[in-house]
Amino acid sequence: MSTMNFRSSRQRGFTLVELMVGVVIGMLSILVITQVMTLAEGKKRTVSMGSDAQVNGALALFTIQRDIEQAGYGAVVSPDALGCVVNYKFGSASASSFTLAPVVIGDGGAANASDTLTILQANTTGFSTPMLLTGASAQSDDHFTVASTLGAATDGLMIAVPVTQDATHACTLFSVEGASTNVLSNTNLPHASTSGYGQWNAGLGTIMPTGGYPNKSYVLNMGAMISRLYAVSSAGNLTTSDLGLTTGTRPATPPDAYPQIVMMQALYGKDTDGDGVVDTYNKTAPANNAAWQKVLSIRVALVSRSNQYEKDVVTTAAPGWDVGTNTTVAGTTSTCNGSSKCLQLDVSGLTDWQHYRYKVYDTIIPLRNVLWNN
Repeated sequence: MSTMNFRSSRQRGFTLVELMVGVVIGMLSILVITQVMTLAEGKKRTVSMGSDAQVNGALALFTIQRDIEQAGYGAVVSPDALGCVVNYKFGSASASSFTLAPVVIGDGGAANASDTLTILQANTTGFSTPMLLTGASAQSDDHFTVASTLGAATDGLMIAVPVTQDATHACTLFSVEGASTNVLSNTNLPHASTSGYGQWNAGLGTIMPTGGYPNKSYVLNMGAMISRLYAVSSAGNLTTSDLGLTTGTRPATPPDAYPQIVMMQALYGKDTDGDGVVDTYNKTAPANNAAWQKVLSIRVALVSRSNQYEKDVVTTAAPGWDVGTNTTVAGTTSTCNGSSKCLQLDVSGLTDWQHYRYKVYDTIIPLRNVLWNN
């Protein structure tokens, strides 16, 4: 064999078959690597989004718990006023009302609808103590005569409470506003002006009880009162909205506080036998003062959802709210977590609900201001 022929056989390269086999092997390798990376990235997103959902749920529940722990401050110093209907009117707006209670649960009604929570508390720079009327106050009066105005301040909100509350003797919200000849003093609590914060006084003559407030009625010092509403928006976010001190209304579009909180459920914890221990949880709104005094705690559950949409069905049943076994809980329960009982939190109204992961956060919050005042 010549030298030329030998070199020619060594330099002829790959055959077409060898190239095709190499391409196939390379494509298979790329396919496997892509699948592994896609699976790993999916798992990473699931874990990451799950972590975000856990943080949102924990922080949302902590925020609600913190507010409920302070609920009723300054408003429930006298248990006999619990449940009183508080009438108010701001400027030219229509008259409205709320219940004098630390927490009011708004029942969502439908099985897959969220409840709302309205939390009421005084917000003063110092302390909040009631002020006893030392004389009767007529509906047409522009002030209250009290034993002491200690703690009162101009622009502060107050709630007048009659000695006896009923359908014709309700509570009234007003603002401390003086005039040139009617100023805030040691015993004089004016509500004369109707401008600025005084717009809370614009319609007092129409919303106060016809007979006014008799001697020994009293006034609650609410200061920069907080009336905060927690709700779940249609977008699946926990929202908060306060009753505006300068508007007399809540925002038309409540701001989001925490995302991906798709359900909130709440129950009143009631002591029905008077032994100081909660023995029943339900959503039945107390009908009178005696019933409100039996409410010692609030039980809240939040359902947090991961923002990661899963191609496969990952949730086949409604999340369960473990309510234990030692107390009576209204609603249909099923056995869960051994011998415990669970309320099913229906999230089936959410779009593609089975393709998301959920976690339930719950807690029992004592109404400390109610317990201490009792």
